[in-house]
Amino acid sequence: MKASKKKKMKFPQAIPVLFFLLIDFSSLCSPVQSQETALPRMTSDVDEVSGKSFDYIIVGGGTAGCPLAATLSEKFSVLLVERGGSPFENPLILDKNLYGLSLLQTDKYTSVAQMFVSEDGIQNLRGRVLGGSSAINGGFYSRASEDFVKQAGWDEKLVKDAYKWVESRVVFTPELTPWQTVAEFSFLEAGILPYNGFSLEHIEGTKIGGSVFDGRGKRHTSAELLKAGNPKNIIVLLNATVKSVIFRSNGNTTEKITHGIRYIKSDGTSDQTYRAYLNHPNNPISSGDVILSAGALGSPQILLLSGIGSYKHLRSFKLPLMVDLKGVGRGMKDNPGVAVLVDSEPQKRQPDTPQVAGITDDFNIIIEAGILPISLNATRVPIAAKLAFPLSKGKLELKSKDPKENPSVKFNYLEKEEDSNGCVRLVELLKRVEKSQSIALFLGTQHKKSNLMMTSEDEVRKFCKKNARTFYHYHGGCIVGEVVDKNYRVYGVKGLRVVDGSTFSESPGTNPMATLLMLGRYQGIKIPEERKNHPPDCDTPSP
Repeated sequence: MKASKKKKMKFPQAIPVLFFLLIDFSSLCSPVQSQETALPRMTSDVDEVSGKSFDYIIVGGGTAGCPLAATLSEKFSVLLVERGGSPFENPLILDKNLYGLSLLQTDKYTSVAQMFVSEDGIQNLRGRVLGGSSAINGGFYSRASEDFVKQAGWDEKLVKDAYKWVESRVVFTPELTPWQTVAEFSFLEAGILPYNGFSLEHIEGTKIGGSVFDGRGKRHTSAELLKAGNPKNIIVLLNATVKSVIFRSNGNTTEKITHGIRYIKSDGTSDQTYRAYLNHPNNPISSGDVILSAGALGSPQILLLSGIGSYKHLRSFKLPLMVDLKGVGRGMKDNPGVAVLVDSEPQKRQPDTPQVAGITDDFNIIIEAGILPISLNATRVPIAAKLAFPLSKGKLELKSKDPKENPSVKFNYLEKEEDSNGCVRLVELLKRVEKSQSIALFLGTQHKKSNLMMTSEDEVRKFCKKNARTFYHYHGGCIVGEVVDKNYRVYGVKGLRVVDGSTFSESPGTNPMATLLMLGRYQGIKIPEERKNHPPDCDTPSP
């Protein structure tokens, strides 16, 4: 639905990391600081949980996984498995003055941001740390539209309660920096109206959003929501990568029942496989679920490695088929974005996270601005915009059976003519913004001459195709109705769910972070209710 989709920006100059930094910004409510202080037990000792059983096992301690674990732990034992480490002592994550530097330092096994290049040839990033992308993005917090919530079929009251639960803990009202004030005025000069002031809602016009950075410049990631859980009921296993889901049969039937997970160390030092189980491992009907919250790349990859996906694709890797589910890895989308650098050369400005968003073109275009590092001693000033509802989509497939290796993914940016038309309108908006008096006065002699000098529509289309970049809001691969049912249960098996952005067919609001945080809390409440009303021995979800 238009009022619920997000936009992704494109860099006129190919600086993908800069683009990422502009991306997740939204939330302006000063949280009521709670009494919660205790974090759960965290360990990187793979032997500590090996062979043990839990009511719920959550794979992925990211934006949705942490609030999901916290909520389920109120009544159940939970194992939360995260392939990265802890964010709590890392200044590159926590300190707003160092915003963006974590994205410049990537490696194969341990960096908090993991780089990948899509088959489109566009560089991209994914989180690899407890807190997921909420630990490395721009921190902008903004809710999904009412249309998105209705289309998803969610309980509207519970959605609002879940948003408020998140906002009371990790969302703050920002004080606009000078550059964000300039961005705000430049959007208004460009005709992005009305002016809505501060709002967490997805409404057309120019607005200030919420932020996960507090007034002292400290980031509050989704990992902090673990404090809201019962610390006695959660174990967080860090630096462990899940290889696959374990299944068992129900007696003499061919029915597949989720039994647990296989995992290895993330650092590449050993290929030894460890196992953890759902309670009770000797009982054909598990008491809980394995829940994949590994993101739009991780969750479909784990399903494929577990034998759930297209038979033809699995056969090519000699993986045993558990469920022939062709939708796994399909419907991958990434909101295409374009960005312009409005400063003439690198400077040593203070990095600045987006706090203002412009929502225009009947919700089809979203624009934001920031100041982003390109090295330890230099920054650039980009304005970036994205298409909120791209029609172009692609697919995700395995490259190998190694769970540490990024899967192959192609998004087919701007393949559909409607997306190309939208990019033309997006570039025209960027032209108006970069020529605004507000930006000219702020930058003075450092104001860069425009790169957007194309005069014909055909030139603009070629420019878009050449300069399309990610807005880091990629989604799909385990879409509701194709891979999971409305309760997020994977078709064809019992006791397996997916709760993350891979279930979305569009990206909600200006930025998906707020809705993913909400979804973790929401499903943490709904899953036990649904299991109580429909016990796991009643049916196997089917399309």
